[in-house]
Amino acid sequence: MAEPARTRYARTADGASVAYQVVGDGPFDLVFVPGLVSHVEAFWRNPSIAYFYDRLASFSRLVLFDKRGTGLSDPVHGPQPLEERIDDVRAVMDAAGSERAALVGLSEGSAMAALFAASAPERVSSLVMCGTIVGGPQERHPAGAKWASASAEIL
Repeated sequence: MAEPARTRYARTADGASVAYQVVGDGPFDLVFVPGLVSHVEAFWRNPSIAYFYDRLASFSRLVLFDKRGTGLSDPVHGPQPLEERIDDVRAVMDAAGSERAALVGLSEGSAMAALFAASAPERVSSLVMCGTIVGGPQERHPAGAKWASASAEIL
């Protein structure tokens, strides 16, 4: 398995720091937009997740990141509108030197990936959405109550 890349930080338009890593050197960029839980460094310690990342990096230049409020990125103080949250994708792509990428959205990250693709179609070559969750605010999200136990298991 590949070693995790060095964690770097992208700066959003409003000054927040977003942790990201770039792994692999394939012919195209693939930006992985995580779900409710992520941690770019701790996830590499989980063999299943590390294997998944390795497979993606075997054919692409994989860009991983922690959305604000998760992992190593800056915390948030309350729910953020999706229209503001897509700036995390833009900031990470800019910092990683990615002009155009395929986006893979997982779970809650699918809505973020889809809105970014609709807002900046010139920067997105394709969109893959896995286990997509669409719906209301995060505080009404059905997985919200399970977040702490899920993150404790993963981390």
